Amino acid sequence: MLATLKRYWGYDNFRELQAEIIQSVLDGHDTLGLLPTGGGKSITFQVPAMMLPGLTLIVTPLISLMKDQVDNLRQRGIRAYCLHSGMSRAEARLAMDRCRLGKTKMLYVSPERLQSESFIERLREWDVSLIVVDEAHCISQWGYDFRPSYLKIQGLRRIFPDVPVLALTASATPEVRDDIMLQLGFRPGWQSYAKSFDRPNLSYIVRADDYKERTLLRVMQGTTGSAIVYVRSRRRCRELAELLLREGISAQYYHAGLDPQDKEERQEQWKTGAVRVMVATNAFGMGIDKADVRTVVHFDLPSSLEEYYQEAGRAGRDGLPSYAVAIVAKADKATLTRRLTEAFPPKDYIARVYELAGNFLEVAVGSGYDHIYEFAFGEFCHRFDLKPAVAHAALKILTQAGYVEFVDEVQSRTRVMIILPKADFYSLRLDDKTDRVFSALQRAYTGLFADFTPIEESQLARRAEVREEDVYQALLELARQKVILFIPKKKTPYLYYTTSREEPRYLLLPRAVYEDRRDRMAARIEAVKRFAFDADRCRVQTLLGYFGEKDVAECGTCDVCRMRKVSYKQEAKDVEFAKTRLRQALAAEASVRLSEFAARLGIKREMVIEAVRDLADAGKVSVRACGADAVVTCR
Repeated sequence: MLATLKRYWGYDNFRELQAEIIQSVLDGHDTLGLLPTGGGKSITFQVPAMMLPGLTLIVTPLISLMKDQVDNLRQRGIRAYCLHSGMSRAEARLAMDRCRLGKTKMLYVSPERLQSESFIERLREWDVSLIVVDEAHCISQWGYDFRPSYLKIQGLRRIFPDVPVLALTASATPEVRDDIMLQLGFRPGWQSYAKSFDRPNLSYIVRADDYKERTLLRVMQGTTGSAIVYVRSRRRCRELAELLLREGISAQYYHAGLDPQDKEERQEQWKTGAVRVMVATNAFGMGIDKADVRTVVHFDLPSSLEEYYQEAGRAGRDGLPSYAVAIVAKADKATLTRRLTEAFPPKDYIARVYELAGNFLEVAVGSGYDHIYEFAFGEFCHRFDLKPAVAHAALKILTQAGYVEFVDEVQSRTRVMIILPKADFYSLRLDDKTDRVFSALQRAYTGLFADFTPIEESQLARRAEVREEDVYQALLELARQKVILFIPKKKTPYLYYTTSREEPRYLLLPRAVYEDRRDRMAARIEAVKRFAFDADRCRVQTLLGYFGEKDVAECGTCDVCRMRKVSYKQEAKDVEFAKTRLRQALAAEASVRLSEFAARLGIKREMVIEAVRDLADAGKVSVRACGADAVVTCR
């Protein structure tokens, strides 16, 4: 195991629990790995994938993450592919041929791919050695991100009954963990490894301020090092980044609507330290390997503690002291409650969205089954005057109910593969610009003859000394002459019909999909409110208690514990002050009435009483009742 780790990843040692999980998989056990964000989940299946003889199949819902991981694996000389709804048929066919011929070690697939009968038939022919379920909480109806397509993973157990399953997640309650193992049909001898959710180097701080921008600036000015600020809207991303820049704080913003090239450039600027603060939606952070993030700020609260824990956990992965700061305002309680209403619109509204989507895509009633359609969600909402957030929620509920599979915006870079044999290059007739682009393409990228290769038009334009538009036209011309296969970059959501289109009146939303999920979301939102607005309990005790960890000691570093320490110190000072003044008063007077003495000192009556008790216990004073008051005299 260590030799494989060193050879491909350059590490000398495993992190906590990684080796145990890998050994369990290699021993053939079904295994559940619960590793918090930054715990190195990917290593636990990538290392055994390189040691086992056949193919490792990885099911993950995060399309952007699977593409990043495949690119990273290829850079390490590891043969890996992915299959998702944003790919062309030619790309998918090539990836599956590589799997059939045993020319790849890892295949990442999106869960909706498992609903394709043709894919399942191909899968039966492959030599699969390990099945990995990433983000495994998605298979549990008790989880915060349940996806019906994940239930199709159960079918893989029937096809490969002797192949071990590795289920991985970063955050799951005990109820969800048990359900994961049940849904995946873990065999006798299964193993479970859970790392504590405690992050001793991470201080959880909540700051209340109705003018959040003011507190954000104070936090950024009062801390050093790399930081992430999480928000819930793309517009606010840009606004806060501009605010930080105006105040002299290096910042950039990131959200799902950016072009892939912009995303990569901004992510790289932040990772290398050229930009200190990244203001982002939750699209940012998955799979980012940056250990020295010192501060994560939640400007907007997420809807569950699972999401909060994962995002906050991106701070301090190197084990050094770091901060997770939540900035809350009075209005945030109402905002969280409103999210519940938006996430579960009325059932008749959901039926209307289903009908309008079918009309928009021109899918006839009774047709559409097993077809994937590009779905211009923005145009859809505009045409039918729908609020995007509520329409999006309706499509997600339809997904849960099994009528469609709504895949959020899939962004893909331009991909090119050369299909003309090299011997035929000399007979090509290309104009000057196209010839320069083609030459630059071959110089800039390797592997073009073997596979679809992501390219950057801007980089190619600089090398060929032409405009980006000229690059696009040149690639079109090369594709027309059948020199290359060319897939332009695009940004599109998809709608996959898992059943034939129904008439709205026959639409049925089961209680488990609507009412039960709404109740669970309400409970999760209440847990977030308790964490953010209850200042009477240690934040870590609240957080770890939610994830099922019992008898957790106070952390001593969260804002509640710090205030308690300050309060204890002040109270001790007040008691000593009261003792001194009481001795002075009794030296001048025979007795002192307690209420009058406390009023003269101007400190809490409880502290004066504590001072009197200490002196009485030490035999210095006597106390006797005088009506509702007390009189203190020297003993």
